[in-house]
Amino acid sequence: MNILALEPFYGGSHRAFIDGWMAHSRHAFSLLTLPDSHWKWRMRHAAVAFAESIQRRAAQGETWDLIWASDMLNLAELRGLLPGAAGRLPAILYFHENQLTYPVREQRQRDLHFAFTNFISCSAADAIWFNSRFHLTELLPAFDRLLAAMPDRQPRHLLSSMEARASVQSPGVDIARRAEQDRGEPLRIVWAARWEHDKNAADFFAALELLERRGRDFRLAVVGEQFRETPPEFAAARRRFAGRIDYWGFQATRADYLRVLHWADCFVSTARHEFFGITAVEAIAAGCLPLLPWRLAYPELLDAACQADAPFPADSPFFYQGSVADLADKLDSAIRLLDNAGTWIQRIRTAQSAVQRFHWRQRATAMDEAAEQVVDSGVR
Repeated sequence: MNILALEPFYGGSHRAFIDGWMAHSRHAFSLLTLPDSHWKWRMRHAAVAFAESIQRRAAQGETWDLIWASDMLNLAELRGLLPGAAGRLPAILYFHENQLTYPVREQRQRDLHFAFTNFISCSAADAIWFNSRFHLTELLPAFDRLLAAMPDRQPRHLLSSMEARASVQSPGVDIARRAEQDRGEPLRIVWAARWEHDKNAADFFAALELLERRGRDFRLAVVGEQFRETPPEFAAARRRFAGRIDYWGFQATRADYLRVLHWADCFVSTARHEFFGITAVEAIAAGCLPLLPWRLAYPELLDAACQADAPFPADSPFFYQGSVADLADKLDSAIRLLDNAGTWIQRIRTAQSAVQRFHWRQRATAMDEAAEQVVDSGVR
């Protein structure tokens, strides 16, 4: 089968996903991309740009069995612009994120035009894939609330068919485990995320301050992609914890990033936004003890059947309830656990076993089969 893959924002997790699937898939791919910048313009013009490229390729004799596109594409526009057989190809829409529930500093900043683009794209898709159950169950009700605000002719009847076409297809990881090594004090903690407000680094630094007040020792890595406007807490934390920092800032290569994960004992997230949590899965696969907030997509990472609205498991070694004090307590427990090598290793292996299902070998096979089912169900 030949899949026409369209990625209007070819960078970061978007690039890692499609590159990973292509590398492990049994199918052939024709990949069309646009750069990972100016996301609003990508959503507005990607359909035109891709339609022109597809028409040229089709005129040269290329054929495909299926279109796969990420959520940054207006799929309805693309299908309207494609003539002939290309316009009748079955299409899968993949949601890495969405423009309706993605957090903004203030709700008035949200441009509902882009949210409605997501809705229209879902209407035009034969299958709608989400990176997590959390994402699926958050977006579809949000669409209903969006449509309810329309002055008239609300197309809420379309939501039931969207739900029928929706499924979860999580991304994959492909990381070699570190060599077994002894754990020694102090605890080595890594926080790895985009340096933006929704990743909530302020809570992480506040928890570290609580640890210091208790007289606890630790080493620190704070890494991730940075942008022109970095929240001020990062500069303050770099001064505050200067004597504890081993790694800081963006890691220029994949090897550099993996070196940090293999150095760390413990991975911490404080995110207020996470539709999947690829960094957490990578850290767990690499051998880090995860400390994750009980919210967003995190519960289902370590238990496929679990959702954030389930009761908080107070005895879990991997989750904290969400507050700064809760996180500090969990970090304190991790520091004390370093003396118990057997329990430490057992917890690491339990977490690694839970995320084994996200290895690309398994995920690519599952997505290959799901894509085949879309094609077998017939074209428009």
